[in-house]
Amino acid sequence: MNMKKFAPVAMTALLFGSAVVPVASANEKPTEAPQIQIDPVHIFNNTHGAVEKVHAGKKITYYTVKDGDQTNVLEITNETPVFDNTGKKVELKEGDKIVAYTFANKPQKLIYPPQFNPDVVIVETEEVGFVEVDYFFENLTNTYDILKLNIGEKTELVNSRGDKVTAKDLAEEHLVVFYTASTKSIPAQTTPSKVIVLDNKFANTVENTIEAEIAAIIEADSYEVEGTKMVPLRLIAEKRGFTVESTGKGAIVTKGNLSYTITRGEKMFGINKALHPLHVAPALLEANKTYVPIEFAEEFLK
Repeated sequence: MNMKKFAPVAMTALLFGSAVVPVASANEKPTEAPQIQIDPVHIFNNTHGAVEKVHAGKKITYYTVKDGDQTNVLEITNETPVFDNTGKKVELKEGDKIVAYTFANKPQKLIYPPQFNPDVVIVETEEVGFVEVDYFFENLTNTYDILKLNIGEKTELVNSRGDKVTAKDLAEEHLVVFYTASTKSIPAQTTPSKVIVLDNKFANTVENTIEAEIAAIIEADSYEVEGTKMVPLRLIAEKRGFTVESTGKGAIVTKGNLSYTITRGEKMFGINKALHPLHVAPALLEANKTYVPIEFAEEFLK
């Protein structure tokens, strides 16, 4: 095998948080839960509780939210989307039971009690209605393949500013989904009454930083085999949110509904139930470290 290791360079690394978004239901009894729920896919910080105090400023209204011994403060402006669990736009008031969702990549003040500038607030009511706030893939399933959306003719589709959008605009976006029933299948399927596309203003910043880290990994840790640059599978896959499970002779790489089966020494790899060729077979070029052609990382690890 004609193999050449590329010279390493200095590399910096940043740490990222990551958040899952649970279903918020007005018809379920509140349960004690941490204010910030940490999960392998950390998209949102979730704040639960009842509004205990309201302080109105010139442009920002501060809502003190209590949940047992936990106290948080929400900074609400005229632009903050606030809905009840049926999708109706409402105003917050004392006594409301709420769940507030704040993008985890959003800068947060180092202050006590914690203050959040939420991206959407849901007020629980006695009305029948469920809410899912999560990232949805191209096929409109959420991050853990728990819920799949079937958009109907009567489904209201808007962005966070209230402008109308189409079903095509929902793919690979962070959505607020309002619905009243779902199937018992896996994933559960629902035809929502309303879907809101959230605007994650910080997504591009985080994405650009991750890509810079990956570029540094490739420059510091890559080989040339038969004229093809080979890069470390696990390091790059995990940076882009994939889970990598070793099989002893390769790896299974998954994210959402995607599943890749990589076998060292074989040019064919599996995509779900299909096969796809590579120019150069994955290889164990360092101890306990599988390398793949850079074409695989660029085309499939997105």
